[in-house]
Amino acid sequence: MKVLKLMPASLGVAMILAGFAFAAEPTSIDWTKIPTATITLFYPGQTTYEWTRSKAHGGNVKATKGVACAYCHDESDAEQEFGAKLVKGGDLEPTPVIGKNGSVDLKAQAAFDDKNAYLRFQWKTKNPYPGTEHQYLRFDGKEWKVYGYPKLDKVVQDGLQPGIYEDRLAIMIDDGKVPDFAAQGCWLTCHDGQRDSRHPFTKDEVAANPLMAAIGKSDVRKYLPVSRTDPLDWKTGKTVEELVKLKAEQQFVDLIQWRAHRSNGVGMADDGYVLEWRLSDAGKDMFASNADPKTHTPRYMWDEKKVGYKSITADQLYKADHFLIREKNALPFDSNIKWKEGDMIPDYVLSREDAMGSAADNNAIANWKDGMWTVVIIRPLGLTNADDKTLKAGRIYSVGLAVHDDNITTRGHHVSFVKTLGFGVKADIEAVKLP
Repeated sequence: MKVLKLMPASLGVAMILAGFAFAAEPTSIDWTKIPTATITLFYPGQTTYEWTRSKAHGGNVKATKGVACAYCHDESDAEQEFGAKLVKGGDLEPTPVIGKNGSVDLKAQAAFDDKNAYLRFQWKTKNPYPGTEHQYLRFDGKEWKVYGYPKLDKVVQDGLQPGIYEDRLAIMIDDGKVPDFAAQGCWLTCHDGQRDSRHPFTKDEVAANPLMAAIGKSDVRKYLPVSRTDPLDWKTGKTVEELVKLKAEQQFVDLIQWRAHRSNGVGMADDGYVLEWRLSDAGKDMFASNADPKTHTPRYMWDEKKVGYKSITADQLYKADHFLIREKNALPFDSNIKWKEGDMIPDYVLSREDAMGSAADNNAIANWKDGMWTVVIIRPLGLTNADDKTLKAGRIYSVGLAVHDDNITTRGHHVSFVKTLGFGVKADIEAVKLP
């Protein structure tokens, strides 16, 4: 049994890469003594930035003026009501997912010492197993093709592919430099034109867009209004020089994502930010595509001597962890093996050793037990990277929280209204200084 020790070593924790056993929580922290905030996250449907400023939204005038969402939606059960209504379908949900829950309660705790912030989250999953599976490459007898998609994708809705996607926890953080984020949070980043949104982009629109060409992107993802010359139109865009200036002024939101497959397998959470697109921090993430860009065959397969198999089949999904980790349990793919129809190898290969730079700042410890994820994100204080928000004692930050559950991504997640995170000061989530 292979054991992967997590950093910082002072925590004395480890992750066992077998079965559904994940790392224990930091033994140096007694979480029973740390305040717990229970935050209700709700299903948002297609309530984009543009929608909040349209006549379809009763609070559009206030939203346009930068009034906080909570100013109008301060009822204790507002989130549950929104989620229950939106998840059923209608103008703001054209493709409802059968059985999707409208809301989820997220328990949040925080602590810090002289070096790190420790952000602890717990939530119940819809499924009776942890969502650690992600997309695969499946051999159909002739070729290796992607197998499994998020539940909102048409191929899943039409029954042509199974819904397979990892669970995920996301945190957006701002220190007051992004206009209106403290009032409207995540809704500044979700726009018409994005994947699964209202009026999604077309390939021709992206190809004709100077900004998309300049930043080398082929689709539309999260962005901030400040990055566009017309905040209500993704097809406009500021120059690269203007974007560089905005980034230097810290007019971006930090985005930390714990992924149950692509980062959890190596005890990390990825680090990115949102400005003109949803971008990764400088350096290298802990996950990469396992598909050869030319042949689409896998680059790596499992080391049978270490895990007992070279590939799996669909009937083995959710019965164990299936992380493919380059330095732990992987070998270069052997095309000479007589692969059988139905053989599957992960579409992503993980590596803690390859992760580097600002993109590799965050460690994470996760445990799924009795239907509940417990995730502790460990982030260094005082980061000075150009693509990070610096966390410091005595400061308050605006945060947006999201959980992706039940094989879903994009707008199919559950989100919070903006909350505050304070380090040693009063806030919605109060981080306690450790002795």
